[in-house]
Amino acid sequence: MKKDWWKYLSGVLLLYAIIAGFIVGVPDTMIQETMRNLFYHVGMWFGMMAMLVTGFIYSLRYLMKFNEREDLYAVEAVNVGLMFGFLGIFTGMIWANFTWGTPWVKDPKLNGAAVGIFIYLAYMILRGSIDDIHKRAKVAAVYNIFAFFLWIVFVMVMPRLAVESIHPGKDSPPVLPMNLDPSMRIVFYPAMVGWILLGFWIMNIRVRMRKLQLKIEQ
Repeated sequence: MKKDWWKYLSGVLLLYAIIAGFIVGVPDTMIQETMRNLFYHVGMWFGMMAMLVTGFIYSLRYLMKFNEREDLYAVEAVNVGLMFGFLGIFTGMIWANFTWGTPWVKDPKLNGAAVGIFIYLAYMILRGSIDDIHKRAKVAAVYNIFAFFLWIVFVMVMPRLAVESIHPGKDSPPVLPMNLDPSMRIVFYPAMVGWILLGFWIMNIRVRMRKLQLKIEQ
């Protein structure tokens, strides 16, 4: 019971974010009430980032130990990261439709995010194309390491180097404390922690399910 405290914390923080996110006061800006999506859309991207970093670390650990457990955690971290990525894009499209009048625009940030998603989808396709367990784990680990650096380039580096971008955060990230209204900080940061913890929770559940599946198949 004690070792699961972080799971309960995740539930409490996300419940708080959902409730407080709809009642907390937001600044009077051009995007008006849609700013509340910041607690959810950005949180999902934080969750994705945490999962991709976790997958990257476990892939490195696999190449050092060649332990199948490390590969199992790596692939499930990427699976959860992709889930958060798709949810992040979906909530972003809803937000964009209200803010820009269209769910998608030609913007370096959005295009980079889409490319990053496809890079990790290729990782999953690559795994499915190799039957040998050990060969699949080795090839997937190497690809996952390169995919992580490519993801950083397309999602974090190239959008900042672009001349024009209408997506918030190019020059001065709005998620920094000094750029958020005080009333939003008390919801935003607990929400970010909640989304990240939820990602680890789902990852652990998927790992346990995969272990049970492997035992049944054996």
